[in-house]
Amino acid sequence: MKTRKPLVISARKLPSQARSTRLVADILEAAVRVLVSGGARHFTAARVAEKAGISVGSLYQYFPNKEAILFRLQANEWLETCSLLEGILADSTHPPFERLREAVKAFFLSEWQEAGLRMALDDAAPLYRDTPEACEIREAFRDCVLAFMNEALPQVSDKDRAFAADMVITVMSAVGERISEQARSESEVNVIAIAISEMLCAYLERFRHSQHDIEQKTDVFL
Repeated sequence: MKTRKPLVISARKLPSQARSTRLVADILEAAVRVLVSGGARHFTAARVAEKAGISVGSLYQYFPNKEAILFRLQANEWLETCSLLEGILADSTHPPFERLREAVKAFFLSEWQEAGLRMALDDAAPLYRDTPEACEIREAFRDCVLAFMNEALPQVSDKDRAFAADMVITVMSAVGERISEQARSESEVNVIAIAISEMLCAYLERFRHSQHDIEQKTDVFL
């Protein structure tokens, strides 16, 4: 029985000149159009190359396969979102719960504004979801939220802070996915953001006034 080779999703080489940088940008722009219009099922490197107006050989100089292109699109989305939320959550000039409310609103709005791309990337996620590169980016986002919890909930245990961080990420991700899937107006998104942020703030508030053991609930969740 042959051992399955690990999927390679890292770029083959990084652009070093303005021309090659522009070429990679053109490939990624074309990839977005192909993905949004045809979905993950019909996404191929050949279609991306055709949309970009280049040969498949030129595309393969930078991306070894279609999964590498899709992961690059997803990584760009994740990193952009992580940067946005980290900037809000780390701003110590505002109270923690005010920052959380603003982060929830910003996250949901970004999910709504780029719903077509987010949904298509969600469909493509099984192709690269468990790769080390994808896990590393998700862990970076968790570290961002955990750093916020260390400031917002300084009196609770590390275990409880980690559990609270996971709960906030889970709720935001699940609701954000629903927002991407459903056609809503910006005002509706804001209403949802207010409701979810107040729910999360109330959930975190309990940790400020109680030190009771939630180990049993944590074990069930994990």
